[in-house]
Amino acid sequence: MKIKEVAAVLNAEICQTEFTDTEVTGAYTSDLLSDVMAHAKDGGALITIQAHKNTVAVASLVNISVIVICNSRPLPDDMLEAAKDEGIAVIRVKENQFNVSGKLWRMFHDAGGSA
Repeated sequence: MKIKEVAAVLNAEICQTEFTDTEVTGAYTSDLLSDVMAHAKDGGALITIQAHKNTVAVASLVNISVIVICNSRPLPDDMLEAAKDEGIAVIRVKENQFNVSGKLWRMFHDAGGSA
């Protein structure tokens, strides 16, 4: 499923729009950025509440395709600018990480992919 399809499934606001609409290969949920660096998979989605520039740096390091910010957290301009520079999509949802993770797990499971 492509990034824009993930955003639609989650009823998400696309906050950083300058990205290539690539396939999302899975998802990882964490608010600890060192954990993301150690365990997130290439081409996946990062589900987090960490809405700051360092989240983008970590996402870029592990080749995350889309950052999903939960709980309607405010997004600082420097985060969105960094994501634009890296070509990483940033979407925002009202729901918490648990609900978003469950929805994406179901989406990947139904599609026969990984989470």
